[in-house]
Amino acid sequence: MDDKANIRDLIKQKYFWDVDITPGKTVSKRLIIERIFSYGTLYEINILLRYYGEEEVKKTLLNLNYLNKKTLNFASKYFGISKKEFKCYTRKQLMNLYWDV
Repeated sequence: MDDKANIRDLIKQKYFWDVDITPGKTVSKRLIIERIFSYGTLYEINILLRYYGEEEVKKTLLNLNYLNKKTLNFASKYFGISKKEFKCYTRKQLMNLYWDV
């Protein structure tokens, strides 16, 4: 896909309730990937993979500081990567929590 406006037209704006993603505005690739993997449909995830490429999406997900448990598990299974390779997983293991959030 050529233009960044294309991906903004194909994904739902409801995932970006706190950010203006209209064309011409700068939106972080990391934010788009994180939100679509956390809240999007499989169709939108496939759009994301075609737009950014599988390796770029994988690299971005591996380096995110936070993913909820369900999204982490899905990304791990989808790409066939151990959870231990995700930065958010290793960070969570280092933090002492007295309750499970």
